[in-house]
Order: sequence, then C-alpha cells, then structure tokens
Amino acid sequence: MQRFSRGAPNQLWQMDFKGPVGWQAPVGPLSIVDDHSRYAITLYGTWSSKAEPVKERLEEAFERCGLPEAMLMDHGTPWWNMKAATGWTWLTVWMVKQGIQVHFSGYRHPQTQGKVERFHGSLGVATERRGWPWGAERQRWLDEFRLEYNHVRPHEALGMKTPATVWSKSERKYEPRRPAWEYERGAEVRKLADQGQLQLAGRRWEISRALAGERVKLVRVEGRILVYYCRSLVRELDLPHQRSTSVDRWWDMNPDPEEARQNV
Repeated sequence: MQRFSRGAPNQLWQMDFKGPVGWQAPVGPLSIVDDHSRYAITLYGTWSSKAEPVKERLEEAFERCGLPEAMLMDHGTPWWNMKAATGWTWLTVWMVKQGIQVHFSGYRHPQTQGKVERFHGSLGVATERRGWPWGAERQRWLDEFRLEYNHVRPHEALGMKTPATVWSKSERKYEPRRPAWEYERGAEVRKLADQGQLQLAGRRWEISRALAGERVKLVRVEGRILVYYCRSLVRELDLPHQRSTSVDRWWDMNPDPEEARQNV
C-alpha cells in the first residue's frame, strides 16, 4: 500500500522519543524525521524529556537544516501538557514563534506519526542485530546509525533512493531573536491577559496560560470564533453554546485517507 508523504522536503517534520527499553535512561533518543524524504534530521540522546535539552537539539537542527513549515508530535512531554487548556507548553509556544505550525497526533494512534515510528522500527532492528550501545558509546552509535540510514540505505518508498538524495536544506532561516509576529493588516487582534485569558462577549475565555500576555488573531465564522497564535489555530469559541474547544486542524489538512481511517 502506498502511503501519503508531503510533496517536498521540510513541509513537515515528525518528532518523538524512542521508547526507554534498553537505553538505560527514562527515555530513548530524540528523533526528528522529515515526512517527505524520511531523512533523519536529528537522532540524539537527551536521555530526558525535559524541555531545555529538547530545545537545544531543536535549535541545533534549525541552525543546521533551516526551519520546517510544520511539526507533528504526540501528546507527550515536553511539548504537551495534559493539565493545560490547549495542551501547549512554553516549548510549543517557542516553536510557533519561529513561524512553525504545530500539530499533534490523535490519542492512542501512533500511525499518525508513521514516518518517525518506522524510523524507530529500523533503529530497534539495528539494536537487535548489533547489540545495545553502552555508556558514552551511545551517542557515537546513534550518529553512525543516522549516517548510514540517511546516506547508505536505499528506501523502498523513495524508489530505492537514500533519504539524503531526496532531502534538501530548508530556505527558511532560523533567527534566535525572531521579531514579534505581525498579523495581516485589518486582522482582529487581541492581547491575552496575564493568565492567558481572553475577555470577549461578556466573559473571560481561557485560551492558554502558555500564551499569557501574547497577541492572538480572532477569525469570526458564523457563531464561532477561531483563535490563532501566529500561524497555528489554538482554540475555537462557540459563542451561542458558550463552549471553548481545543482544536487542531491536522485531520482536515491530512489528505491520506488511510491514515484518516486509522485515526477515527
């Protein structure tokens, strides 16, 4: 069966941690894979799911490879907070500020992140064949595997090409001190309160504490209001029914009918 892939490199990167089994750490290595080319952008042992080391690896990837249009993650730490209204964390907000659209996979549906899951499958096979790396050897082992995966192994889904021959660096440059996001002229823009709330239609709507003090754009569609932060849709407000819903349009944007069926 042919799987859907994005039409060009860097339109979407998938990010996840490998499971912890065998790595002598709370989590396995952090992986970032380009959806179109299967190119492994990053394979690094942070050995922790804390936000700071993940941000360091993202910065390194952005400086080396440029920025993707969008990123897809699961509902896990550190890019998702189960206790937050939108699930966003400060790390999510930092990615969005770079002009990256963020999307999250369906709950209990790892198929949504099929490219990074299959990459982890190949990584698992390699550990079974070669044995687990130990201690200080772990990162050197990961670097060698990534080099082989990108530049040596042909990929059936790529017409037996290697990921490195299909991938190319993004033209979108990373700016550590990125200027504030500018919404288009005429957009309805509001500043969120210090608790991430929006005063609208006679009540305070909880948007996201991670966005406290940030400017958001409102798009009115009949009785609903779509709340955007930079390029990402954050929340949908249903004024007639007084409902506030966390929204991710990933399913609307994903034209792969097989993945859609698997993730209903």
